[in-house]
Amino acid sequence: MAHEERRLQVLRAIVQDYVSTNDPVGSKALAARHDLGVSPATIRNDMAVLEEEGYITQPHTSAGRVPTDKGYRFFVDRLSAIKPLSVAERRAIERFLDGALDLDDVLARTVRLLAQLTRNVAVIQYPTLSRSAVRHLEVVQLATTRLLVVLITDTGRVEQRVVEVPPVVDAPAGSDPVAELRTLLNAAFVGAKLADAATKVADLLDTAPAHLRGLVAAVSATLVETLVEPGEDRLLVGGTANLTRGGALDFPGTLRPLLEALEEQVVVLRLMGEVAPGAVLVSIGEENEHQSFTGASVVSVGYGSAGGTADLALGGLGVVGPTRMDYPGTMAAVRAVARYVGQLLAES
Repeated sequence: MAHEERRLQVLRAIVQDYVSTNDPVGSKALAARHDLGVSPATIRNDMAVLEEEGYITQPHTSAGRVPTDKGYRFFVDRLSAIKPLSVAERRAIERFLDGALDLDDVLARTVRLLAQLTRNVAVIQYPTLSRSAVRHLEVVQLATTRLLVVLITDTGRVEQRVVEVPPVVDAPAGSDPVAELRTLLNAAFVGAKLADAATKVADLLDTAPAHLRGLVAAVSATLVETLVEPGEDRLLVGGTANLTRGGALDFPGTLRPLLEALEEQVVVLRLMGEVAPGAVLVSIGEENEHQSFTGASVVSVGYGSAGGTADLALGGLGVVGPTRMDYPGTMAAVRAVARYVGQLLAES
């Protein structure tokens, strides 16, 4: 066995042991626990080379070694394949998510499930509005000059707005302007991508019957604000308490910046903006651009496909935890859950 290959095996063993025991790893323990086929002295020598090359380091409180960000990256890049979840694990995911009542419930269950499966913090982004299409528009009269407009997207997202409208004048006898408006809006918008909504609104204003123009103008202005403005992209976070489960080496210093970043959501939403369906991204420690994430690893993937295109996700989901993470298990869980959430939303 070539030196390089053996050193990779030693590094792999160090990562596995440190992740499972949370204790820095020594050469004697490695020799005892792993069949590396060489003496403890050779392992010690390999560890010295790995340390010199920056793959492992010695925490000052211990005789053992722990992987660095570079070591974890090398380990993750050399994973030959993500091991699939067992049939029992997949059934548990299906059972847990199948009972969901609506989009909010699907996403809430997803973060609970991911946090339980990975024992880390789970995050999921609401389907991005601009990538959704209109399924239905409902208009309800609340008062003479006030309407409730309800927009339902193909991903199950529901947006409600109250609109102040001018009184209808010159309506033909026996007509129901609100019902007419509802028909007009659905004919124009159903099936349309939200990103194309602005042009639809302009067409609608040109073609609406005279007595409905005031209503159409008021409702359209609200629709454009709701659809075209990048809606408040929202994130659900679950399992934050899992961050405190590890040892002192997991987050040296303080957890506060990371907890604050999770709460503010902006940083995580930016990370989620880079995901694609099916391709699991792993960002380790210092690779994370944002200061508050430099002690953490993020494993993320896109779920669902927007507009039927395989390369554009509806949103992202993932896991945030210490760099001392079970990468193969976490990557498998994140990928399996994303696939199932995607299927569930496609069927809804």
